Amino acid sequence: MVLGEFYKQFVEEGFDENGIINKFELRLPDNFNFGYDVIDAMAELFPDKKAMYWINERNEKHIFTLDDLRKYSNKTANMLTAHGVKKGDMVMAVLKRHYEFWFLAYALDKIGAVLIPATSQLMKKDYVYRFKAADVKYIFATDEDNVTLHIDRALEEYDGMKECFVTHCSREGWTNFNEEIEKYPDTFERRETKVDEPMLAYFSSGTTGYPKMVLHDHALAAGHIITAKHWHHLDENSVHLTVSETGWAKCAWGKMYGQIAVGATLFVYDFDRFNADNMLSVLEKYNITSFCAPPTMYRFFIKAGLGKYDLSSLKYSTIAGEALNPEVFNRWKEYTGLSLMEGFGQTETCVAIANFYGMKPKAGSMGKPSPLYDVDLINKKGESCKPNETGEIIIRAQRGKKQALFKEYYRNKELTDKAWEGGVYHTGDTAYRDEDGYFWYVGRTDDLIKASGYRIGPFEIESILMEHPSVLECAVTAADDPIRGKVVKATIVLTPEYKDKGNDDLVKELQNYVKMSTAPYKYPRRIEFVDELPKTISGKIRRVEIRENDAKKATV
Repeated sequence: MVLGEFYKQFVEEGFDENGIINKFELRLPDNFNFGYDVIDAMAELFPDKKAMYWINERNEKHIFTLDDLRKYSNKTANMLTAHGVKKGDMVMAVLKRHYEFWFLAYALDKIGAVLIPATSQLMKKDYVYRFKAADVKYIFATDEDNVTLHIDRALEEYDGMKECFVTHCSREGWTNFNEEIEKYPDTFERRETKVDEPMLAYFSSGTTGYPKMVLHDHALAAGHIITAKHWHHLDENSVHLTVSETGWAKCAWGKMYGQIAVGATLFVYDFDRFNADNMLSVLEKYNITSFCAPPTMYRFFIKAGLGKYDLSSLKYSTIAGEALNPEVFNRWKEYTGLSLMEGFGQTETCVAIANFYGMKPKAGSMGKPSPLYDVDLINKKGESCKPNETGEIIIRAQRGKKQALFKEYYRNKELTDKAWEGGVYHTGDTAYRDEDGYFWYVGRTDDLIKASGYRIGPFEIESILMEHPSVLECAVTAADDPIRGKVVKATIVLTPEYKDKGNDDLVKELQNYVKMSTAPYKYPRRIEFVDELPKTISGKIRRVEIRENDAKKATV
């Protein structure tokens, strides 16, 4: 079998007269398992193929072949089994961009346990909620950024954890992952798993409560073949870099599944804080051929000065996570000659709408529906929208039956039922479709904030702010920002004791208060003090009015 043809055994593809993908159907066996059927199978056929090139900011480097991934995932699977991990167990991973994440992910896949990736920015309260919501049994974490310290504090309020593993160090009460896996063999006998059994879960922010747990089965891994092959435009000669911490679903989109299946080399840059010049230097030095990042990062690249770098190795660039400003599209193309091929999807899906390879992109458009799904726009009557009519993006599918679409919101039937009202999956995002069939993003149907590639629920931040003695009422919304696109804004009514203290010092105090209570990326970059919040007759805060007022001020 030819390396570039390997993935075709799992899909049926079709193309239009211009060579653009217009049919993509999964053809998966009942026991499909990415760990066995892709990692192990490809390692058997192409053992020396470079699968992952990993570097960090300290200039440490590791190159892993397909055979390395097979062996290390097997060693990890044997270790997990010896330590009691069973099929169906919930296992959390807080590993930033460390290469051990991939060993763990494919090992859990083989066992049939459920991987729960999480960002290293979580704080004690975040962990306690997630541990209890998912009944987490095991956790693997980095010791960087005080991650293990926050977890230890959370475990004071949770007694369901069986064992904790830490990377690259020893810590009291924790098992050293790197030392422990070396005790186990690199072969692992196949275990029985089913394609529709749980494999992966992400906590995703909502607007009216704490993060919901999005549960996926094994088919998701194969679904991302379309993401890699027809959106990222990868083949066996590609070196692909997606900028994402492993705690986010963008990692599953860009550097876990589809890219391996089509024979590309994953490039993983393990860094702490994003720096535009450092990232551009990596693109230049390591001859990256395909790159994906949120619009905010491209804005920083342009601000840093693209002319200082030789990006001639770059052949393809994609973008997702938030709406793309046409100015960014035009400036990037001016410097690199490459169009930014925008895509759209959610934690619940693979790429659902995109500028697929071969399409002529329109600056600012999400592109056209993915043939993996039956995507439509509907109005409030549930009817398909006419051209240029704004409606909600939905996916027509049979609930729980569509491969590569989430199984459910774990332990939350109410939210799952709401997402499937009327027999279609409601994304909660709105757009309009032009006469050529291109989709253009408008916004959320609810108050969810999309800022710098993050999905942020206002409820979480409002709940924390309300604990501060200065806050009487508050509303959290998205605000426009020239660099980041959108940022978190808090509109606050102060208590009588603080009525005359609404100054810069209090702004900084409140910002730090949020940073200390939850993941720092959620903190409000803007805070406005007001006498009262706009409300409905029934007393509900009208966040939409706050956003409208902000828009009016911006035009004055």
